[in-house]
Parts: sequence; C-alpha cells; structure tokens
Amino acid sequence: MSTKKKWPCGFAVLGLLGAVGTANAHHAFSAEFDAEKPIEVKGVITKFELVNPHSWLYIDVKQPDGSLANWGFEFGAPFNLKEKGITKKSLTANTNTEVTIQGFRAKNGQNFGYAVTTVLPDGRSVKTGGAQDAPAAADEKPKQSY
Repeated sequence: MSTKKKWPCGFAVLGLLGAVGTANAHHAFSAEFDAEKPIEVKGVITKFELVNPHSWLYIDVKQPDGSLANWGFEFGAPFNLKEKGITKKSLTANTNTEVTIQGFRAKNGQNFGYAVTTVLPDGRSVKTGGAQDAPAAADEKPKQSY
C-alpha cells in the first residue's frame, strides 16, 4: 500500500478509536448515584438547563431550620423530556413553581440527585430520568425526605 493510501486509513482508525473513547466516557447511573439512598425532595425551581446528554433541574428546598438549600437533579435528554411535555416554559424559575422529585441521592452526599419521577404543579407525575441502568422506581424503599 502506498503512503498516500495509508494516511486516510490511519485517520479513519484514529477517528474510530476517539469515538469509542467518547462512548466509554459517558457515565452510568451507578457511577454517581446511590440506589440504596432513595429520596423525595420538594422545592421551588431556581434553574432548568435543557442540555445534552442530561438536563438539570435546580430547586430551593426549605430546611428544618427555615433556611434554603439548593439541590440539583439530573434529568433525561431534552428530546425525551419534550416528548413528555416538559419544556423550559413548563418548568420556569420565575414563577415560584414548586415540584416534588422522587429519585436517588448522589454518592458524594452533596445536594445532588437523580430524578426518577417529578410531580409537576398541575399534579402530573412524569418519568424524568433517562439512565438505562437506573432503578425503576424509588417507591420500593423508604425515602429520606427533604
């Protein structure tokens, strides 16, 4: 094979290796979240980010002492959320919109979690998680409420 023909083949192999590395870099549910720590959190939306591959919803949660703690929850991809009727307009931070999230706490113990189900202000319960390896429901175990 001539040198001119080897260059395109070499670039193709490097491209494939890069794609495999990127695919492996995407984390699994179990890498960040604890399936043994189901939670239920109720709070007012402060920020909603529709970004790939995971959207994020941030809420202010009232603590027992009356102070507020901001929590962040991983949601599924924007396209999947849109199919379920969830858009930036439906979850806005400017209207004191309150939601209840059932899911699982982050392994690092900080105020982050994975949202399995979100109860919207109109009472609809929507599956908002997107990880294929996440537990099906947080209802099966006693939850820590916030």
